[in-house]
Amino acid sequence: MRLTELLSKLSYTCLQGSVDVEVTGIYNDSRRVKEGSLFFCIVGAVSDGHTYAAEVAAKGAAVLVVQNKVEVPDSVTVIQVEDTRYAMALISAAWYGNPAEKLKVIGITGTKGKTTTTYMIRSILEAAGHKVGLIGTIEAIIGDEVIPASNTTPESVKVQEYFARMVEAGCDSVVMEVSSQGLMLHRTAGIEFEIGIFTNLEPDHIGPAEHGSFEEYLQCKAMLFRQCKLGIFNADDPHLAQILEGHTCEVVTYGLVEESDYHASGLHLVSDPGYLGIAYDLTGKIQFPVQLDLPGKFSVYNSLAAIAVCDHFGVSNENILTALKSAKVKGRIEMIKVSDDFTLMIDYAHNAMSLKSLLSTLKEYQPKRLVCLFGCGGNRSRSRRFEMGEVSGQLADFTIITSDNPRFEEPEAILADIEVGIRKTDGEYIKIVDRKEAIRYAIHHGQPGDVIVLAGKGHEDYQEIRGVKHPMDERVLIAEILEEDAAAAQ
Repeated sequence: MRLTELLSKLSYTCLQGSVDVEVTGIYNDSRRVKEGSLFFCIVGAVSDGHTYAAEVAAKGAAVLVVQNKVEVPDSVTVIQVEDTRYAMALISAAWYGNPAEKLKVIGITGTKGKTTTTYMIRSILEAAGHKVGLIGTIEAIIGDEVIPASNTTPESVKVQEYFARMVEAGCDSVVMEVSSQGLMLHRTAGIEFEIGIFTNLEPDHIGPAEHGSFEEYLQCKAMLFRQCKLGIFNADDPHLAQILEGHTCEVVTYGLVEESDYHASGLHLVSDPGYLGIAYDLTGKIQFPVQLDLPGKFSVYNSLAAIAVCDHFGVSNENILTALKSAKVKGRIEMIKVSDDFTLMIDYAHNAMSLKSLLSTLKEYQPKRLVCLFGCGGNRSRSRRFEMGEVSGQLADFTIITSDNPRFEEPEAILADIEVGIRKTDGEYIKIVDRKEAIRYAIHHGQPGDVIVLAGKGHEDYQEIRGVKHPMDERVLIAEILEEDAAAAQ
C-alpha cells in the first residue's frame, strides 16, 4: 500500500524521503521489521522505539513514524507526528481497509463487569442471528477461532487486524472491552463505536505504571463517549455526571433508580444446592421478568447493560431471555457441579477489592458456611497478600490458603504473608501449599449448604513457577479429583 494512503487521515511532517513509497508491512516490534516496511517508534514505559531507528533501517525499513528526530540514512522516509500511538491507530486502520466501518462496534468500559457483560451481549446477539466477534481480557473470538489474550485491549495494530479478520469471517458486529489504558494509549483511536457502555467506576489501576490519579483514570474512561453514537450508562454510579462531561453521544441509562431507561426492581435471590441466581422485574423501555443463573446484584447491572444493547439491535424479548440464561463466562462466578449438598464455584477475584465484592455477594445467600480458597501471586505487592488475607478472614467462615502463581518466590513465604492478614481476624483457616490438594480438601470437607469459592485463578489454565507456565486448569483438577474419588470407592 502507498504511504500517502496510510497517512490520509493524519497531520504529519515529512522530515526526509518521499511519501510516495510502497509499504510492505507495518510494525511496532523491531524484531519483526522486514524489507520495505513501516516502523512505529513508540515511547513506551519500558523502552523507547526511537532507540531502534538505526537497527530497523539496517533491516530494510522504508518508513519510520516518529515523535522525535532520529538519525537514519537518507533513503529512509521519516514521518513526524505529534503522537506515534495515535498515528499507529489510524495507519493500522487504513492498512487493514478500515474494517471497523464494516462492523457494528460495541465498546465496554468501567472498573468491573466488562468481561461478563461482553459475553452476555455476544450470547444474546448470536442467539438472535448475528455473527459477533469478541475482544476482551480472557480471549479474542473470531468465528470459530479463539485467541488467548495478553491485554484487555490489544495494541491498535492487533485490534485492526482482528477487525479485518472478523469481517473476512462474516461477522457483522464486535463487542470489546475498552480499558482505561487502552483509551489513554490510543489503542481504539479513530474507531466510531456504534455503542459505548459505562459499567461503573472505583479507584483502581492507579500507580506509576498505569494512571497517575483517579481523576486521570476517570477522564480516560470518559474518552469512549466522545467517539460513540449511543452511550449506555449505569445511572446508579456516583461518578456518572463526571463521565458524561464532554460526551457527544445519545444517552440511555440503566439501573435500580426509577428514572433509568432500563429499570430493575423487585430483586430477589434464588438458590438451590449447587445453584445460585437472582431474579428481577425489568421495566422502562421494555418490560418482562428476568432470572439469571448468576448470583448477586452486580449480575443484574451486567444484564441490564446487555439488554439495553440488544434492544437497540432490535432483538426480541424471547431471544434476550433465552440467551441470558445460557450466558456463561469462564472463571467469572463459574459454578461447577460436584455435589447435591453444596455449591462450588471458580472466580478470578485476585485482589482485596474484588474478593471483598465476591464474598459479600455470596454471604447474602446465607450459606451454612462460606469457604474461600485462594493464594496470591509471587513477585507482586506483599500488601495485596495481607489485604486479601484480612478480607477472607473477615467475610469467609473458613479459608484455605494455597498457592497461586508463585513465580520466583517460595510458595510458603507467600502463604505466610497471607496468614499475617488473616490473623488480624477471628477467621478459621488452614494452609495447604499444593493447589490440587487444597481443592481436594475443600471438596472432601464440603458440608450441606456450604458455598465454596476457588478464587484467584479464574480463566487461567496455568501455574507460573520459576519462569515456566505449567498446565493447571482448576476445572481439570476438579474432574481429576472426582475421578480419583470414584476409582478409590470401587
